[in-house]
Amino acid sequence: MMNQEVRTIMTKDPIVANPNQTIDEVANLMMETQTQQLPVVQDGKLVGMITSYDLWKASRAGHGSDMNISEVMIKKVVRITPKDKVGTAAELFADKRFKTLPVVNLDNELKGVVTAFDVIKCAFNEEYPQPILYQDVFAH
Repeated sequence: MMNQEVRTIMTKDPIVANPNQTIDEVANLMMETQTQQLPVVQDGKLVGMITSYDLWKASRAGHGSDMNISEVMIKKVVRITPKDKVGTAAELFADKRFKTLPVVNLDNELKGVVTAFDVIKCAFNEEYPQPILYQDVFAH
């Protein structure tokens, strides 16, 4: 499982933000899509990541909701490629405490994202291909 390529578990065509979107627009997008981290993409290329924590910090610092996220996004982003191993993603999640890693090709074009949940789900499904649901076990 840990030797599988990331592309086998990544989310293709993830929801993304544009660096010219405002803090308010991205906050609304995150609320609507129930996401906490978004890749920031311009012309198909990864230029950053924005998190709900970044938006919260910007708000606490007194930045207006009409400020572009390019002012508050993370610009130095750890990324992986579709051919990197699931184990590499797991190690990054464990070591750096990331929740979402953008998956890019050699031209820095966003191909997808992989989350810590994707890795957990992959490991769980490997061990339990037909999981027993909570209510089936405990609801009696």
